[in-house]
Amino acid sequence: MIFYLLRRIVYTIPIMLGVAFFCFLLVHISPGDPLVAILPPDASAELQRQLMTLYGFDRSWPEQFFTWLWRALQGDLGTSIASGRPVAEEVFKAVGNTLMLACLATLIGFVLGSLFGFVAGYFSNSWVDRAASALSVLGVSVPHYWLGMVMVIIFSSWLAWLPATGAGPGGSDAWAWDWEHIQFMILPAITMSVIPMGIIARTVRALVADILAQEFVVGLKAKGMTDTGIFLHVVKNAAPTALAVMGLQLGYLLGGSILIETVFSWPGTGFLLNSAIFQRDLPLLQGTILVLAMFFVLLNLLVDVVQTTIDPRIQRS
Repeated sequence: MIFYLLRRIVYTIPIMLGVAFFCFLLVHISPGDPLVAILPPDASAELQRQLMTLYGFDRSWPEQFFTWLWRALQGDLGTSIASGRPVAEEVFKAVGNTLMLACLATLIGFVLGSLFGFVAGYFSNSWVDRAASALSVLGVSVPHYWLGMVMVIIFSSWLAWLPATGAGPGGSDAWAWDWEHIQFMILPAITMSVIPMGIIARTVRALVADILAQEFVVGLKAKGMTDTGIFLHVVKNAAPTALAVMGLQLGYLLGGSILIETVFSWPGTGFLLNSAIFQRDLPLLQGTILVLAMFFVLLNLLVDVVQTTIDPRIQRS
């Protein structure tokens, strides 16, 4: 197990370097002037040169990349052009908010998706299976930003049960674990959980139906094993794949929540990315994408380790 873990860590290092390179490259080849957000319309050429030198934009791309990478390894992601604050400070605060929302959404999606998937798999080709499958397809098909707006209209505007936007009372982004703040998470978390729920439900349904049709299940029934025992065997065989799908969905939610966070004005990485794109804030855009990409790579590594712990056959293969 230790050698497998070390091998996976070694494989992860070049992936991280590749991710950092493409993160830097894609941001820099996009059109637009990164200093337009802070330069006045009548800025002199001398002022433009000074700012280019200050932010390092006057250097060659390879020199900019290795300088940026070296500083990033030391925890310095640069300074935001728009706000003048350290990028690391803004990014990690936003990552914490997104991580809370994504974890809650993934938990909701995993619990409901696994429930629908197991029920559909156990009652394959019945009306229960068709109903659960229809719900999962609907969850994957509905645009989540549209669903978010509909939920705001119903639960915030019509019923006035839950707040519509923000992360705290009065527009505050200072978090506390109390009902005043938690209620701001409910609508965006439910909206974000719909797609993972549909994907996990379809995956678990196919796994359970396939496992129940295998010969070892028939043998367990022939030996007189109880339904509870058979169910535990099914769960154990389906768990590695289900956990892998859940880990990937958590990674997608961390990086793909820009529309939902914009709809609900949630101060996470999606909202931060949206602001950085419109303001052409290259250091903030680079830092946010890099941190999210590293989270995704490390999350895949963690899922691999958990899968191997649950099912040692993965390590042998």
